Amino acid sequence: MTASVSRKAAAPSAGTPADAVPSGGRLGGAVWVALGLVYVVWGSTYLAIRITLETMPSFLSAGARFVCAGLLLGGFLLFRHGWSGLRVDVRQLGSSVLVGVLLLTGGNGLVVLGENTIPSGLAALLVAAVPLWMVLLTAAGGDRPKTAELAGVLLGLVGLAVLSAPAIGGALAPGGVIAVLGGTLTWASGSFAAKRVPMPGNVFVASAYQMVAGGLGNVLIGLMRGEQRGLDLDAVSGRSWLALGYLVVVGSLVGFTAYAWLLQSAPLTLVATYAYVNPVVAVLLGSLVLAEPLTGPTLAGGAIVVVGVCLVVSVSRAPGRAARR
Repeated sequence: MTASVSRKAAAPSAGTPADAVPSGGRLGGAVWVALGLVYVVWGSTYLAIRITLETMPSFLSAGARFVCAGLLLGGFLLFRHGWSGLRVDVRQLGSSVLVGVLLLTGGNGLVVLGENTIPSGLAALLVAAVPLWMVLLTAAGGDRPKTAELAGVLLGLVGLAVLSAPAIGGALAPGGVIAVLGGTLTWASGSFAAKRVPMPGNVFVASAYQMVAGGLGNVLIGLMRGEQRGLDLDAVSGRSWLALGYLVVVGSLVGFTAYAWLLQSAPLTLVATYAYVNPVVAVLLGSLVLAEPLTGPTLAGGAIVVVGVCLVVSVSRAPGRAARR
């Protein structure tokens, strides 16, 4: 998971090269490079979170990640455009704070908390359910979903039940599964809200404020939980520091930048495929690097969720659907 984008980001900006937006012809190599980055980078963040948690506390490490990433992005914008580049009105700032807290404090923070007790690959498969919740939230907002979308949601819920079965049976920590599922609901709520509140027009400005706000929210929760007690930075392993640095630079900055550019330069049907490719990458990396077991419920439930999400994404991104929205 990473920062959301404002609703204005889907249209090409004035600074986007004219030939970057596809017009029915073949997609350029830059699109495939950016898409590959989103596939691999966002899929690998679950593994990096798991390694960070080996010697770092949950919410404080998540807070450090997003505060650092937000300040780095804000500093870059300040260098490029001066203070005027970061200027937003009070409503836009409030909206950015709200969305950042929902996405990165509630959404990502709960996923990090859950990864303390469940494998990173399983967490990624559970997170793949976000598009399913988005269909339900959109329906609650008055946009009637298509039959195929509802079928995808039901199929995805069956997959989530299969994935959660080991926790119900005691083979997995139920708290970890509940935390990640709570994070998916909060993330979906933040994504839903981001399309309905006044966000900054510049996607990178919005992301910088969201990351700082969400990161500070994680730090506050970590302090309230007492994660600072007994925290010895000298005891933090080198691989945990490297994983945290990877999350800041590669996961939050490179991955998000590639995603934001893709929204302007590639068909949404193609960009949306990250929702069901990321879990596959996460499961493979978790198995290869951390020897996380590939159990029957994980493989079966994960496959069902991915198929359900694929169905929802393919239908909800259809031209007729997008036009109505």
